[in-house]
Amino acid sequence: MNIRPDFLSHRRKPKFKLPPGATDAHCHVFGPAAKFPYAPNRRYTPEDAPKEMLAALHRHLGVERTVIVQASCHGSDNRAMLDAIADDPKRLKGVCIVDNTFGDAEYKALHDGGVRGARFNFVKHLGGTPDMDLFRRSVDRIKDMGWHIVLHLDAPSIIPLSDMIRALPLPFIIDHMGRVPGKDGVDQPPLKALLELAKLETCWVKVCGAERISFPPYAEAVPIAQAIIKTAPDRVLWGTDFPHPNPTHEADEADLVDLVPQFAADPVQQRKLLVDNPARLYGFD
Repeated sequence: MNIRPDFLSHRRKPKFKLPPGATDAHCHVFGPAAKFPYAPNRRYTPEDAPKEMLAALHRHLGVERTVIVQASCHGSDNRAMLDAIADDPKRLKGVCIVDNTFGDAEYKALHDGGVRGARFNFVKHLGGTPDMDLFRRSVDRIKDMGWHIVLHLDAPSIIPLSDMIRALPLPFIIDHMGRVPGKDGVDQPPLKALLELAKLETCWVKVCGAERISFPPYAEAVPIAQAIIKTAPDRVLWGTDFPHPNPTHEADEADLVDLVPQFAADPVQQRKLLVDNPARLYGFD
């Protein structure tokens, strides 16, 4: 698969040097559609961004480990993700999307293929609340597999869903800092509710998606990420969200890398965020 020749031409090198073992814990592969078609009921159709593009970006940034998160445009057809992981399963892991047709054989194939979590979208622009019967059955099935649940939420949903989330009997991750608007600052109720959840030993939060909650230079995202990291320093993850589905603007991943020392000035905490925490959760060597 050839990647677009201009792919990296307008992307700068980050100023911040990522440490050895740095992990992009939230990114996607899209297609190529000719090989891995998009879901018929998808809410958006992205440009192809195959595994070769992701690998080239990671070489450009200095990322050494990867967690590929299944995006809703591919639905529960996880083949593009599994194909990417198969190229280097020691350095790549995945988070899948499941449906009611999945049985023991399907779950085993996903686990053997490097999947360690299942993602559920609660965001309105992707369809809103999922099938909660499927959600509950999936939680019961995967809690004994050593997997976790990934929750993609809108900020206004954090408070009404908090009781349900607190009752989850397995580790869970909240994507994109809960999508709390950067402009609303650290005193906004959804962030306070997110920080209360982050105090749970089962709760992990991704301090990625700065480009989803603010605009360049992303200064409004910094105090939000700092508050999350301060609350749960051993259960935070970072990622690029490449290739940024449904963007509000074109993001340069170097800008997102250069936010890391603003999020966490301490090199020890930077290593937790980028290396140690994802290694513990996903089983990287």
